[in-house]
Amino acid sequence: MFDVGGLTAVITGGGGVLCSGIAEHLAAGGMAVAVLDLDRNAAQRVADGIRRAGGRAIAVEADVLDRESVQAACEACIRQLGRVDCLINGAGGNHPSATTGPDRKFFDLPIDAFRKVMDLNIIGTVLPSMVFGRAMAERGEGVILNIASMNAFRPLTRIAAYSAAKAGVKNFTEWLAVHMAQEYSPNIRVNAVAPGFMLTQQNRFLLTDEKTGELTPRGRSIIAHTPMRRFGNADDLYGTVTWLLSPASKFVTGITVPVDGGFSAFGGV
Repeated sequence: MFDVGGLTAVITGGGGVLCSGIAEHLAAGGMAVAVLDLDRNAAQRVADGIRRAGGRAIAVEADVLDRESVQAACEACIRQLGRVDCLINGAGGNHPSATTGPDRKFFDLPIDAFRKVMDLNIIGTVLPSMVFGRAMAERGEGVILNIASMNAFRPLTRIAAYSAAKAGVKNFTEWLAVHMAQEYSPNIRVNAVAPGFMLTQQNRFLLTDEKTGELTPRGRSIIAHTPMRRFGNADDLYGTVTWLLSPASKFVTGITVPVDGGFSAFGGV
């Protein structure tokens, strides 16, 4: 039931820490993987590593905010892999200028920075879903998996744009799941995974001190509110991702699954 061998997956943001790990895991399980990233070199490094390990992968440059770029990427994927069974919308992220702090009040946040975060996470999920989703609709089957965040369930301090954007990804996941099942095929499923706090290049020095490696006050607060008492690793996502892409979840659509070490279940006392 959990076998994904022989399927094909497209992963946007595939050059990043979490999504590159997902790509490598799925390829090891027998999937053919298209690694999409705005940074062609980053995508190529991941694809090359998969091929060296004996898997099948291609690297495709794509700008998830540009429909023509996504359409060209889709055509390249179908041309080289034959079809796309699964789309993982992994492109996203925050921006330092859209983050509040002692020297940056919410009232003074540059609206352009706020808009960039909203666009990257919302439009960067919607556009690939439109383009690759059309191919799934024409075939009558497929899986779309969005990468949300714990911010979708509980907004966090300082990151207003990112919290709002990921809440939008969760809501869009639910809407698209119903739309695809009702309008095109019940064999097209749309779900999301919500990673908890994971150390990445993007947030490492928000959670740990760059010089000492010790937890920052924010990092300590997160660990104190995570019952498993640690940050997550990329491989903590692999089981949930495999389940949501595989036939094991064939009657599951429209949900967002927290993978958070219990953070969302903990009331703080």
